[in-house]
Order: sequence, then C-alpha cells, then structure tokens
Amino acid sequence: MTKRKVIPSLRSLADQERATAKKARASWQMFTIMAEFIEATEYLSEIRPAVSIYGSARLKPNSPYYKLATQIARKLSDAGFAVISGGGPGIMEAANKGAHAGKAPSVGLNIELPHEQSGNQWQDISLRFRHFFTRKVTFVKNSDAVIVMPGGFGTLDELAEVLTLIQTKKSRHVPIILVGGEFWEGLLAWFRNSLLPMGLINPTDMDLMQVIDDPDQVLEAVLKFYEDREEAEPHPAKSDEDRMFYL
Repeated sequence: MTKRKVIPSLRSLADQERATAKKARASWQMFTIMAEFIEATEYLSEIRPAVSIYGSARLKPNSPYYKLATQIARKLSDAGFAVISGGGPGIMEAANKGAHAGKAPSVGLNIELPHEQSGNQWQDISLRFRHFFTRKVTFVKNSDAVIVMPGGFGTLDELAEVLTLIQTKKSRHVPIILVGGEFWEGLLAWFRNSLLPMGLINPTDMDLMQVIDDPDQVLEAVLKFYEDREEAEPHPAKSDEDRMFYL
C-alpha cells in the first residue's frame, strides 16, 4: 500500500500576520545597522591616525590602571593620535579624559545596554550604537593601534576579535599592546603552555602582542611599528581611505 503524502495545511491568517511582522522587524534591524555604519563613517573617516583603548568599565578613578590609561591616552593625543574608547565609565572614561586634555580628538563609541551605559563627559566626538556588531567593526576599521587595559569578558572579547582578524589576515596588522603585565601574565602563560603545545595557535601568533606598562614606552612602540613598516614598505599598495579588513 502506497503511503500517502502529508501535505501541510495553509497557515492561518494570524500566522501570516506574525510572519510578516517578524520580517518587518528583521528588515528594520538591517536598516539600523546600515545607518550606524553610515554615521560612523561620516564622523570618523577623517579622524586618523587613531588608537583604540579597551578596558573595564568597573575600574574606579582611584585604580592605578585608571590613572595609567589617562596618562597613556594623553601622550597618544599629544603625539597626534585620536583616542577611541567605548565612551562609558572606568577605563573608557580614563582614555577619553586623557585624550580630551591633549591635542587630538577624544572619541567615544557608546553602546545602548539594558541597564543603560552612561556616556562620560570627556568625548569630543560621541557616537551611539544599538548593535555590538557595528560598534566592534567601527573600532577595528578606525584603529591604527590597540591598547588593551585590564578588563572582563567584554575586553577579552575585543582582544580576541582583533587577534583573530589579524591572525586570519582579514584585517591589516596593527600593534596590540597589553598594559598590566601582572594582570595578563596568567592568560599569556595559558596561551604558551596550552594552546601552543596543542598546535591551536602558531608560535608567531604570540608576536602579535606586546606587554608594556610604561606610558612613554607604549607611545614609542606604536611609533616604532609604523616607522619599521614605512622602511619596509615605503609605498603602501592601499590608501588610508581604503583600509578596513585586509592585510
């Protein structure tokens, strides 16, 4: 006996209305993502060179890392680097505060969160994002160096993304400087003692990061990276305007 096909019944009118509403929400979300990319490009396309500073929102002004981030940002700003942070409290505030006191722009890429991140007052340029995705792309697209201060899951996520993009050659190579040798010691030891022996990363991947605690040496490391690159490639194949995700 031939088995009879089971043909699904047509969706009810209510199901169709729900499906239409779901599609409309998805389409609107895509438009908001596009709008965030457009706004970020409009405001930041001329802000070069720039350095992003990542770090915890939970560290208070009396933290030595807060003070260190302020000093580093001030030196970078006075050297002509715009400083980009997440626009919130903690290390983000310290970075914007130091840059605001310097010569170059202080930029905040604020994010809307369920418990509402409050933007700090030290931003010369303040952008607001609904989506982490567009915010993270904006960080990478506009960063000529990345300074990573102590932080939690968000900071580790940002560090891992930059490392992955450079490792896989989906992004140009920029200096990555970890500030706080004692803080990062355990993570780096895990990289060396667990990831490397299993072949999960290459030995050269460890060279993507430098650990530096002195503000003057942080600035020197960023400048040296580009001086060495200029000597090796005096005529880069790509223009500044064309740089986003490439080697």
